[in-house]
Amino acid sequence: MFDQLSGKFQQLFSKLGQEKKLTEDNLTDAVRSVRLALLDADVNYSVASRFVKQVKEKALGQSQIKTVSAEHQFSSIVHEELVSLMGSEEKAISFKGSPTVIMLCGLQGSGKTTACAKLAYLMQKKEHGKKVLIAACDLARPAAVLQLKQLGEQGNIAIHAEEGAKKPLKVAKEALKKARIENYDVLIVDTAGRLHIDEPLMEELSEMKQALSPDEIFFVASSTTGQDAVKTALEFDQQLDITGSILTMLDGNSRAGAAISILEVTKKPLRFEGIGEKLDDLQLFNPKSMADRILGMGDVINLVRKAKEHIDEEESEKLEKKIKKAQFTYGDYLQQMKSIKKMGPLKNLLKMMPGLPDLGDLEGSDKEFNRLEAIISSMTPSEREEHVDLIPARRHRIANGSGVKIDEVNRMVKSFKRLKQMMKKMPQSKTQMLKMMGSKEKNLWR
Repeated sequence: MFDQLSGKFQQLFSKLGQEKKLTEDNLTDAVRSVRLALLDADVNYSVASRFVKQVKEKALGQSQIKTVSAEHQFSSIVHEELVSLMGSEEKAISFKGSPTVIMLCGLQGSGKTTACAKLAYLMQKKEHGKKVLIAACDLARPAAVLQLKQLGEQGNIAIHAEEGAKKPLKVAKEALKKARIENYDVLIVDTAGRLHIDEPLMEELSEMKQALSPDEIFFVASSTTGQDAVKTALEFDQQLDITGSILTMLDGNSRAGAAISILEVTKKPLRFEGIGEKLDDLQLFNPKSMADRILGMGDVINLVRKAKEHIDEEESEKLEKKIKKAQFTYGDYLQQMKSIKKMGPLKNLLKMMPGLPDLGDLEGSDKEFNRLEAIISSMTPSEREEHVDLIPARRHRIANGSGVKIDEVNRMVKSFKRLKQMMKKMPQSKTQMLKMMGSKEKNLWR
């Protein structure tokens, strides 16, 4: 996502790297390049203009630091202003009411129905532990109710749907009644979409809002539609007074326009972002994380969250002790690979790492990961724990057992030894990073 915009920012910063300090002249060229990059990414014109003006004023008003290059000083200012533009802080849902009622609205094709299921799945996770019911109130699109039922089965999510129903408001009221009687914590309402905004749609949504008194009204927009999504969000806000937006399809051909512009235009924050097709591909929108991604700086915030969710902290502490004592084995290596695989495709995780060079095509990275796993799995327990040396005869047997060439086994052994040396020198362990992030995580869901 945002590859084109990220590339332009990287080129700009690289060009500034040739300058000793920021001056009026090179700043004028730099902000002009920023403006063009933002407009090309479909950022709202007035938003882009205000943004570059603020960046230039801040850069000119900031005292020059001899030890900081023009490139780093300018990129830091751009990053700070991007974070500010997109809201500075995450805004989590404050669960209130019994149940908390969340209404989703948007046009057809925005991913609204899928977003309902993803949001429910996120709230049902162990760390949030909410009992969630979804009301199937999109009766305008024939397949919407069936789609919601199928998603409900996949994620073990309760769906309230009424066979042959004609009136969405009646379905919504019955769902609210059921949620209260059966003690659901959250009721999510999937509403009808349209190909474009029309009066009947807005009347239907206004009636539903009046009847349900929702705690949150989220506008769902596809990030692939750029400025159109922002304009539509503004119209929905004027009619319904939305409390925020959910941006979907950020794993596709996103141009960043909607992500950067939507808060500034609607004055309502982005709350969640959809980053894939699976039910667990929805996450809280974090302005700093988004700024990092736009500027090609990785995504440490969400990488750490994935690690915290999928990697056992007790096991991490045991591994840390082994690393410190230089007792990290092939068995530990295999266990870590299995843990990392739970976090998603390796190519996606590598893109989240800050400071990595352009790795080109990462499609083969998961295949390579699987090869390494096959090689270690073909070892005997003694070999995995390094109780015996991997002499040539053993390496040939491992190669035959894993279906690879002996050269690949030799490369893996060499890489493992290099990794072992590197991990001994790591200044900060993964467990320490998780603990550092832990205090921030606790405040995200109240």
